[in-house]
Amino acid sequence: MNPNYQKMMKQVQKMQADMAKAQEDLASEVVSASAGGGMVTVEVTGSLDIKSLKIDPAAIDPDDVEMLEDMIIAAVNEALRSAQDLANKRLGGITSGLNIPGLPF
Repeated sequence: MNPNYQKMMKQVQKMQADMAKAQEDLASEVVSASAGGGMVTVEVTGSLDIKSLKIDPAAIDPDDVEMLEDMIIAAVNEALRSAQDLANKRLGGITSGLNIPGLPF
């Protein structure tokens, strides 16, 4: 068997194990975002699950439900972006040192 192939396979196996561990760790990481000056706050895990949603009672205006909806959407979208950035940083670092010809790492 080609020694370079064996080395490459070991690199791939290590990368797979590191990715699995990083994904597991991301599930326990939490990022937070808010909108409306803190009227709506959302927490999202690194695995993109919404963990909590808090709404300040002062944000609840029966005559302007659309504003509350917009704040919720803004907070959720920002939290999801933050969680995706966190995942990209964690997972991107794992593949950066991998040197397999023909693969874009």
